[in-house]
Amino acid sequence: MGEDRSVRRTARRVFGRRKGPALSGRKLRLLAEDYPRFAIPRPLPAAGMLDPQDLFPRPMAGFVLEIGFGKGEHLVAAAQAAPDCGFIGCEPYLNGLVAGLDGIMAAGLGNVRLYDDDARHVLDALRDASLDRVELIHPDPWPKRRHARRRFIGPENLDVLARVLRPGGTLLVVTDDPVYRRWTAIQMSERHDFEWLAARACDWSTPPPGWVGTRYQRKAARAGRADTFFRFRRRAGR
Repeated sequence: MGEDRSVRRTARRVFGRRKGPALSGRKLRLLAEDYPRFAIPRPLPAAGMLDPQDLFPRPMAGFVLEIGFGKGEHLVAAAQAAPDCGFIGCEPYLNGLVAGLDGIMAAGLGNVRLYDDDARHVLDALRDASLDRVELIHPDPWPKRRHARRRFIGPENLDVLARVLRPGGTLLVVTDDPVYRRWTAIQMSERHDFEWLAARACDWSTPPPGWVGTRYQRKAARAGRADTFFRFRRRAGR
C-alpha cells in the first residue's frame, strides 16, 4: 500500500525547478560533508510508520514541518526560538537546501532535519497525529488555470495534513499571490476537519508572534504585494 501511494502522489509535481546557478566549492562541500548529518535517512519508512522522534537523538517537546523552506531564514529562526522542538524542513530546490543548511550550521542547531525532495514523501511516511504544526510559506501559486491541480493546497494533500496533525495542531499558509489567496480560502472553507482561526479582519494581515520573514517576503513587499496569513486548527474527532 505504501508503494502504491508513493507512485500515485509523485506523479504530479507541486514545485518548480530543482536546481539554479552552479554551487560554489564551499557549498558543494557542505552538501557532501555536512548534509548527511541533518538529512532524513532513506529509504523512508512505510506509509504511516515514521515517528518524528526517531529522527532526533534527544526527546523533543513537539514537531514542526515546513514545506518548501526556500533559503531557510524562517526555518532557522523558528528552530532557534524553540530549541526543545524538532523541526523538519523539506526543500527540493538544491540551492535553497544548501542555503538553509548553511544557516543551520552557522546557528549551531541540532533540532532540525532536512529532506531534499517532495514533502509529500515525508508526509505520507509520518505517523498519524505526529506533528504539532505544519507551515507552507509562499508556495508556488501555479497561477495558470490548467496548472491548478499542482497547487499544494487541495483535497488530497489536506487529507494527509489532517491525518498527521494532532488534534489542536495548527496549519499556517502564507501567500502574497491573489490567485492562491482565493484558492486557499475556497479549499479550506470546504473542510470540516480544520477550524479557521481568523476572528477579525486584521488577522489576515497579522503575522504570528515571533514571525521572521524571508527575503522573498521583503521583495514582494517592495513590489507592493502584501502577505495573507491563513491559520487553521486541526479539529478533534473529524
